Amino acid sequence: MTDFENLLDRFAAAATRGDGPGLAALFTPEGIYDDYFFGPYVGRDAIAGMLAHFAEGGEDFRWTFHDPLAGEHLAYASYRFSYTSKAPEAAGTRVCFAGMSRFELRGHLIARYSEVFDRGMALAQQNFAPERLSRICRRYGEALKRSEEWKDHVGSRA
Repeated sequence: MTDFENLLDRFAAAATRGDGPGLAALFTPEGIYDDYFFGPYVGRDAIAGMLAHFAEGGEDFRWTFHDPLAGEHLAYASYRFSYTSKAPEAAGTRVCFAGMSRFELRGHLIARYSEVFDRGMALAQQNFAPERLSRICRRYGEALKRSEEWKDHVGSRA
């Protein structure tokens, strides 16, 4: 098992058991966990506290990583994530989605974690009203357009 595969196993285990301090310990002191639902959390204390959001909305979490690819400072892995929803509209419903994780590494620690998955599909499994889904997806789309990374795609091409 490679160092990165070991990191993935520890990451998934801590996240699925709700071990905030264990997950945070995998990050540099100023590390960033950029959750695709909840946004970025900076620093170990914030990352540890973030897992409380997981438990508010679900239980029986499962997270498996696949096809890891790692360089010295950057690594990727696809994943499958599932949980049983606690949302009033979907209590007891199993929510499943696949995604891609990006790890910026500093030594054996994570400096920044980010991910991409189909938010709309994940939210639709929660039985949210169509108007609510549309509002949430529009909000994410508008935030993306305002980000610095997307300025060349949104601005004028004159």
